[in-house]
Amino acid sequence: MKNGRRLIHTLLGLVGLTAALAAVTLAGCGGGGTTVVDTTLGGGKPGAWAWALPSGFPAPRVPESNPMSEAKAELGRFLFYDKRLSGNGTQACASCHHQNKAFTDGLTVSRGSTGELHPRNAQSLANAAYHPTLTWANPSLLSLEAQLQVPLFGENPVEMGINDHNKAEVLERINTDQRYPAMFAAAFPSEADALSWGNIGRAISAFQRTLMSGNSKFDRSQRGQETLTAAEQRGQTLFFGEKAECFHCHAGFNFNDQVVHASTQVLDTPFHNTGLYNIGGTGNFPEGNQGLFEFTNKPGDRGLFRAPSLRNIEVTAPYMHDGSIASLEEVLDFYAAGGRHITSGPQAGDGRLNPNKSDLISRIDLNAQEKADIVAFLKTLTDHEFLTHPKFSDPFAKP
Repeated sequence: MKNGRRLIHTLLGLVGLTAALAAVTLAGCGGGGTTVVDTTLGGGKPGAWAWALPSGFPAPRVPESNPMSEAKAELGRFLFYDKRLSGNGTQACASCHHQNKAFTDGLTVSRGSTGELHPRNAQSLANAAYHPTLTWANPSLLSLEAQLQVPLFGENPVEMGINDHNKAEVLERINTDQRYPAMFAAAFPSEADALSWGNIGRAISAFQRTLMSGNSKFDRSQRGQETLTAAEQRGQTLFFGEKAECFHCHAGFNFNDQVVHASTQVLDTPFHNTGLYNIGGTGNFPEGNQGLFEFTNKPGDRGLFRAPSLRNIEVTAPYMHDGSIASLEEVLDFYAAGGRHITSGPQAGDGRLNPNKSDLISRIDLNAQEKADIVAFLKTLTDHEFLTHPKFSDPFAKP
């Protein structure tokens, strides 16, 4: 059974990778490696939305209830960076999602507007339009619109800190800004009173769908525009080969194993236990951070989390769902060991022996040079244009 599952993941990974690389090669012949796809409102009509997609990227799936438009995405950008959109007026979505860190925050775990710590590490928003599930372990949040309600209104932990007591006050802050009434009217032209919580969520979600990252050194090498170094090429061979086996969970155009787009017919949403913990040898993970188990209450789901995309991984440290691994080098050591053995303290236990650990996680015999080569390849996935593009930047920042 173990070998069968490994074979299935291998075949799926190779199929996804082959399709993605073929698409990159075909679409990258000119236009800076960008594919323009008309979708959502269609066919050159006034207000039509055209995706300017990285080469090889399929058109995203967009909810019919929230079609894309330039006006809506630009409104969403302003709201994403607006600190007034929090209970105490101190924190914006961007406070935990910094553009220069691929929309992560560089912290072990994120801190909410009231100072309360989140149990999880902030995930990158790059290519979030392609994620069928939107958090580390919640299988029920299936759209950006639904996920956004958690940081805005969640009470455990408090993030943006908006609640029934301050909702009206926060909305009034937005309404009194001279720019917003016209921007809401342009984004939602069919609504007489467009400034609402529902439309705030739709606009921010539309902006998040524009956060496309696909112009890294790796992408340019696939288009024949740049050449990887010898170390990067060796790392690429290891990454996609059966020795390091990284591609089992990090394949396809987005380097992960949960992907949805406009043409998706069969959707797979796997979660994985990588052997990060095994507290007391019981298979347990730290309380309040037990992964899929917290939503299913199934013992076999304890410690299962979603595999993140590896795009821009160089700038998104620290790593893992709880930010407990500081560097890419340490991540390679962790996977090469087949899990983590914590020898003392309240989290002591041999994660390598966790009974829920994925069949895909096993000891890998990598020497120091091979680890360094894989890290060199991973750094080719950094999209520097994405990290600095004005289209995604803070509109409130001083020039």
